Order: sequence, then C-alpha cells, then structure tokens
Amino acid sequence: MRLSTLVLALLLAPGLTGAQPCTEPLTQLFERVSPAVVSIQAMKINKAKPQRRFETIVGSGLIIDKAEVLTNAHVVDGAASLSVTLDSGAKVTARVLGVDAVLDIALLRLESPGALPVAQLGDSSGVKVGDDVVAIGNPLGLDQTMTRGIVSGLNRMLPGISDEPMIQTDAPINPGNSGGPLVDRCGRVIGINTLISEDAQSIGFAIPINAARSLLRDLRESGRVVRPWLGIQGRPIEAALGAVVRMPITPGYLVEIVYDGSPAEHAGVRGGTLAVVVQGEEYLLGGDIV
Repeated sequence: MRLSTLVLALLLAPGLTGAQPCTEPLTQLFERVSPAVVSIQAMKINKAKPQRRFETIVGSGLIIDKAEVLTNAHVVDGAASLSVTLDSGAKVTARVLGVDAVLDIALLRLESPGALPVAQLGDSSGVKVGDDVVAIGNPLGLDQTMTRGIVSGLNRMLPGISDEPMIQTDAPINPGNSGGPLVDRCGRVIGINTLISEDAQSIGFAIPINAARSLLRDLRESGRVVRPWLGIQGRPIEAALGAVVRMPITPGYLVEIVYDGSPAEHAGVRGGTLAVVVQGEEYLLGGDIV
C-alpha cells in the first residue's frame, strides 16, 4: 500500500515529469550537429562591375534530407555555378531545386554526394525568449564556426526585408552565416540564420524553421511558391472618417493603386486618381471601395 502511494506521489510531483532540459556539453552538441552543416560557394556574374564580373558569394546551408540542402535564397539566387563543401572537406556540385525570394529560402540538390548526415529539424513554435541557442556556419569563409547566445525576441517584423515574423538572437552572426542553422540546446534546428543589423551589434535574425519547412513541398515539386495575389494597394476606411470630411463614408477597403496585369486589373477594379490630405495623411481617392 505504501509502495503504490509513493509511486503515485512521484508521478504527480511537479518537475519530475515531462521533458527535461538538455544539458549536453556544447562540444558534443557541435560534434553531433556540425556534420550536417555545409559551406556554399556561389559564383555570380556582376554586370555592374566589368573589371570584376565574376564574384564568389560564400554562405552556409544544412542537409535536411538525403541530398537536399536548405539555405537562403540570396546566397544562391542568380548563381552561374554552385559548389558545396561538406564537413569532410569534400567538394560537390549542386543545383537549385527551388527558390522563394519572399521568405528568402532556397532548396538545393547535391550531385552524387553519397550517404550524408542529416540535420534534425525542431519546432520553432515552442521557442521562448531567453532560450539558449547556437549558430553554426561559415562566417567570412571560416568553416564550421559555432557561436552561442540566446533568443532575444520573437515575431520580429522587418518591413521591406521579410514578410515573415523572424527570430531575433544575440548569437554572433556575420556574412557567410547566411543559410546556416540556428540550433537549440538540444541540437534541433529552430531557424535559418538570415541577416544582421548593420546599425547595431549582437542583433541577428533567423527565419523560423516551421516557416521554411512549410515551403519544402512547393520548392521540390515546382521550384517556387505560388501565393494568392490581388495586385492592389490601399487602406481600410472606417465610418468615423465621415465626421472629418463631413460626408457619408462607406466602411471598407479603399483601393488606391491597381498594379498592371494583376488579377484586380483583369477584374475591373479601379484605383484612385485624386490625392487628398486628411488630417496630415494623404489619400488617393476615386478608386473602388471593396
């Protein structure tokens, strides 16, 4: 009777059940994860510099499935040729399977690589601010460099750079880390290191691995990601605006710009033609309200 009570108490005791934090030494974590990290050399033609037309872009990537490598689109997009250096030092050629410039993700296929280690993809939805992370990659061409830090922020929106909320980290990231993995303390990939802030130190950003993983099927099958697109630009209009302009206002979305050749143009949606400033904000009136 006492034994069964003790077992029940142990099962119900807080902190004794559930997942335990990973305490593997960083040296062992690096030895386990780094074999799946590769260095990418992309030779591009720079037409703006006739005297240096050929330039080599160095980035990183991770092997995710047999001969497939996940990396950033800006590393390989437009490359005339690609070479991938494996952890063993062997160099293999690669070709681009698919590119998504919106999320800055690319998928490569290695040519005749043989058996290769594969990275373990984690779940970025469970990442929390303060989690320990490491970045593994090839900053400035220094192969298999690991840096450590924490998750500094989540859901960072970077207007004009990425439409996907990103993971912010203070793990040092430098040119050449692009496309490499951001890894949690258990050795699972939670993000793809993508960019750094040039105006500050220790502010880097990674694409959440769940977002990158959601594109893989489209990149494999069609080489690109097709997204719904209307081809309009405008702003929401509220009924309260009527009190300001002293006229009835129909709530909805005011179409200000219709892009040429867009589905909206083919459907006959009209954009605005008259610029009006209301309370310091410029509106392009005359377009449809949808």
